Amino acid sequence: MGFKHELEQLRSQMAAVGCGQADIAIELRVRYRMRPREAWRHAHGWSLQQVADRINHLGASRPGEAVAADASLVGKWEKWPARSGRRPSLTVLMLMAEVYGCDTAALIDVEDRQALRPGEVQLLTAAQPETTTSPAGPPAPPVAPGPEGSELVRQVAEESAAWAQWAETSNVGDLALEQLMADVREVARDYLTDDPHTVFKRTVRHRDRVFKLLEGRQHPRQSANLYAAAGHLCGLLAWMSSDLGRLAHAETQGRTAWLCAELSGDTDLRAWVLSTRSKIAFWDGRLRDAITHARHGTDYRPGGTVGVLLACQEADAWAQLGARREAEAALVRAAEARAAVSSADDVAGLFSCPELRQANYAAAVHLRLGDPSASLREVEMALSAQPAYSYGTAAQMHIAQAAAHLALRSVDGVAEALRPVLALPPEQRLAPVTNRLRELAAAIARSPAAGTRAAAGLQDGIEQWCLQSLPRTLALSPGDCAQ
Repeated sequence: MGFKHELEQLRSQMAAVGCGQADIAIELRVRYRMRPREAWRHAHGWSLQQVADRINHLGASRPGEAVAADASLVGKWEKWPARSGRRPSLTVLMLMAEVYGCDTAALIDVEDRQALRPGEVQLLTAAQPETTTSPAGPPAPPVAPGPEGSELVRQVAEESAAWAQWAETSNVGDLALEQLMADVREVARDYLTDDPHTVFKRTVRHRDRVFKLLEGRQHPRQSANLYAAAGHLCGLLAWMSSDLGRLAHAETQGRTAWLCAELSGDTDLRAWVLSTRSKIAFWDGRLRDAITHARHGTDYRPGGTVGVLLACQEADAWAQLGARREAEAALVRAAEARAAVSSADDVAGLFSCPELRQANYAAAVHLRLGDPSASLREVEMALSAQPAYSYGTAAQMHIAQAAAHLALRSVDGVAEALRPVLALPPEQRLAPVTNRLRELAAAIARSPAAGTRAAAGLQDGIEQWCLQSLPRTLALSPGDCAQ
């Protein structure tokens, strides 16, 4: 008999003789030496994810109490204060108590109390809901009379002092917050030029540090700044995950980034997260979603260059759908957004849209709309006049240049344009570049040059290049840490 079945049988037996969840939780703690939070979960017969969903739903309905929990995090809350656990905040413990229908005091034991601050223990045990017993249980014992007169006044003052001591504590200072944002800017910049897998792992470390701080106590302004840092880091991880070919995981990061942006109240961050989610939706083939995300981001009227990128992304999706009028209108809005830029991007790097990046989108749109000459002019003008932005953007522009030469029936031009792309080392062969190269290979197969030695050489070179792309390498690697 498995452990899960054994627990189900015990719950059924105890319920049959009139035991409530509290009785079952106590029995589980004694019989199986469970921590209190784990015992209460099993007393209800819920999985870790079911508890996470209930906590998220309850927290989302209350201003300032939103929680982004998943099965792994609930499991760590249960294990704390063990080294493999994570400290649950007071808000989490109160939400958890409401989900389980118990007092918060029932969710902590001696080890928890020793690890909690004195003020926190007082808060958790002072304001408890009225206790109830199951219909078959014994009547509740009479409540001892509370203090009166001057003793009551003194006790209430002590409670207020304990709360004030708790409220003024913070686990992060302004210098630490400044350093966190400097770290965000550094990984956003380095991703454009360095090994993407290495930068991804650095970003994960920064994100984990911010998440751990958010589980502690800080002032509301500092919490908002931490949520902004977490939102930027999850947004960067979402973009990077999609570049590594993991679109489902990228979308998960994007949803978490959106929650953090909402909790931070940062309008520009909301726009960048929506830009990231538009990019993910585009490469996932959800073109209407890509357009919706881009338009939603534009509605926030953000500062910096994200408005340019959002309009470019909308144009790209419309062009892929074959909607010429809408795509051209979006390109016009991108140019208008560029002219209206009046402030620098806060994070910059990956979260910026310089003119070279805008030209890359415009070239792709012109190609999809059947105007290779306009695409070629856009690429050649940008590559000759604009400073380098990133190897990924430059590679996509050279692919657009090659595609334009193919449409204009210049196979030699295709080979020359692809030379710097095919020279990229495997660790820089990201999913968007790989996808565009495959599109080009398919176009070569449909072109009048198909079957010639030059065309066959190009197709073979592209196929060999894609076999060594970073997404494929990660997919074949055991213990992939890119997720």
